[in-house]
Amino acid sequence: MRKSALLFLVGLLCAAMTSTVQAQQYDRYEKYGRQPPPPRGAPVPPPPHAVYGQTYLFGHLGIFEPNDDSGGLEGYDTGGAFDIGIGSRVSPNLAIDGTFAAYSADRGPDDVTVAPLTFGVRLILPQPVVEPYVGGGVGIYFASLDEPSTGINDDDTTIGGYVSMGVDAWLNPRMALNFEGKYHFAEPEFDGVNVDVSGWTIGLGVRVSF
Repeated sequence: MRKSALLFLVGLLCAAMTSTVQAQQYDRYEKYGRQPPPPRGAPVPPPPHAVYGQTYLFGHLGIFEPNDDSGGLEGYDTGGAFDIGIGSRVSPNLAIDGTFAAYSADRGPDDVTVAPLTFGVRLILPQPVVEPYVGGGVGIYFASLDEPSTGINDDDTTIGGYVSMGVDAWLNPRMALNFEGKYHFAEPEFDGVNVDVSGWTIGLGVRVSF
């Protein structure tokens, strides 16, 4: 199940990238107005989606791949995940994001749900169409664990963080398809027991600037 879900997401990414490359055969930006090429030797301006102060909304749907560590989520199956957020392109190479997310997984009757509220940064390689990036951030992680198998049924709030990597495939200056993987780090305490609820969220979504 885990491998098929990952292959499904990778397939969606490949399809999105292929359609984006095909879109390069015509001028995606013509309805926004053409810009004359810069004089020879002049600095190349950033792509329209990478201008200073560009604000954007984003969201993803995907999967949660829990850690398999002893003292963590050992034996838990792949679950679901989503996030929504707002950000700003501070410079062509740097963006800041605020994100609310949720991910969950289960193991028979056992169930875990985590809802992070995070703030982070992304370091971007500016490109006209396909932009890779890496990022990281910290935030508050609201967690709930119900494990009849261990007798734990509790909620906790803790500080956590994440690292991320992803790619935007810009369809036009206002909208991009996005593929992103995040590894979340969090270890709340349930009924006096520290439980590692870390793991990967992998999602496909959109980014819309305005």
